[in-house]
Amino acid sequence: MTALLHLSGVDVRFGAVQALRGIDLAVARGERVALIGANGCGKSTLLRVLHGLIAPAAGTMRRDGTLREAMVFQRPFMLRASALHNVALAQWIRGTRWAQAREQARAALGRVGLAELADRDARTLSGGQQQRLALARAWSLSPELLLLDEPTSSLDPHAKREVEALMADFAASGMTLVFASHNLGQVKRLATRVVYLEGGRLLADLPVRDFFDGPLRETSREAELFVRGELG
Repeated sequence: MTALLHLSGVDVRFGAVQALRGIDLAVARGERVALIGANGCGKSTLLRVLHGLIAPAAGTMRRDGTLREAMVFQRPFMLRASALHNVALAQWIRGTRWAQAREQARAALGRVGLAELADRDARTLSGGQQQRLALARAWSLSPELLLLDEPTSSLDPHAKREVEALMADFAASGMTLVFASHNLGQVKRLATRVVYLEGGRLLADLPVRDFFDGPLRETSREAELFVRGELG
């Protein structure tokens, strides 16, 4: 598999706080990588480093120079505009003519099952609908790599299933996914690989089956405790 991103010895600091410590990580094309760990372990920071929003204080990050990527945040920002315009603006900012941007936005809304809500104020949509709208906005950019930060953490079970189904569909189309999640069932359903973080350190990096069914104690005692629900 072709590597899209490669981190080597990456540290991130926020003042006196070291958020990431010596992270070595490669993401290959077509993978579905789940980032797990307790709150404050560095998942969100690592996603932002991968997306180029945070520069490492030390270490290096290499990436495919032509890589197209998008990121969906835990609480996506919605503009004071219709659902259609929230998606079309992403295209327009990229240089697409407005008429064509609207057409592409309608296609994206249809892709996530929101076509009938195109003219609704995006901020009046439910949490699940807003998350699907954020996915439509990301999908409309034709990313090869999609980064997601706890995409279903505040959603009800039905909305979670809808978002998970879209993530699975995107992956089936060849999109590479890197997502942070506290939902271990979701990780088992969607991931091909699990990265466990603790205190900003990467303590385990395994295929999903090996992580949940293998002798995890030999790799990371902390990861084993987390899977057993004894670390949260």
